[in-house]
Amino acid sequence: MTDYERMGSNMLEDEIFQYQQYLKEEKQMALNSVEAYGRDLTAFARFLKASQTEDWTYVTQTTVLSYVLSLREEEKSSATINRRIAAIRGFFDYMIRKGGARLNPALHIKTPKAEKKPPEYLSVQEVEKLLAQPDDSAKGERDQAILELLYATGMRVSELVDMNLSDVNIKMGFVACMGEHGKTRIIPLGKPARRAMETYLAQSRENFVKDQDQQALFLNYAGQRLTRQGLWKIIGYYAGKAGIKKRITPQILRHSFAIHMVQNGADLKSLQEMLGHEDVTATQVYLLTTRNRLKEVYDSSHPRA
Repeated sequence: MTDYERMGSNMLEDEIFQYQQYLKEEKQMALNSVEAYGRDLTAFARFLKASQTEDWTYVTQTTVLSYVLSLREEEKSSATINRRIAAIRGFFDYMIRKGGARLNPALHIKTPKAEKKPPEYLSVQEVEKLLAQPDDSAKGERDQAILELLYATGMRVSELVDMNLSDVNIKMGFVACMGEHGKTRIIPLGKPARRAMETYLAQSRENFVKDQDQQALFLNYAGQRLTRQGLWKIIGYYAGKAGIKKRITPQILRHSFAIHMVQNGADLKSLQEMLGHEDVTATQVYLLTTRNRLKEVYDSSHPRA
């Protein structure tokens, strides 16, 4: 690599890093969202380097259109293409504000229509089976509290691992959840979740504590805050133990919470607040899923369907 090429490569990566710092520090964006923007922009930067474009100022609308075409040829989903266009558009808005660009080359790029896929979720019976798996060991009681809390609140995995002791009020029956953009929402807890949390805090958490000043709610064996990866492993372990053949992730538990709430009469506005959605349209997918299910039941059951 020549000195010029090395300098260009660093310019692309340095600007992405600075943009991520801006999103994190000034926009107060959640860390997982900042990392997602970084991944999408890094993928675009790789395309630019392969096209011998080593500076953001040389990116044109034609460049972005060529990139979108390459994503289509790789058979990327519409959702992925839309997300990457949005990342590029947001990045160039930032570049214009700081004087690093005059125009946004992604501004008028049309995004492909996203495929509407119904969210995956578990039946109530499957959730009950999953929640019945942890034993009464310290680890089991911790994991029980984690699973109950995920299903009781519908919170994101990043929100759960970021929780501190001060975010839980067992007596009043609620948790305070810090969502995206630094907004805190209050989510009530049902009785099973309250019991599981109370048991974990009173009996089991101390088994994981290495530093008495540690304020993280859920800890691993090293006494550190439980990670996203650790949480995924916990859910995967109990899904296998329960013999549930469906794919189970924290997001699927979140979907299950939302769909079961709608099935039992929850209104969309309340559900939107509990899920931390900025826009109610993101919540409406659960209502659509429930309606589709009702139609299937009607079509298979009514003699004049």
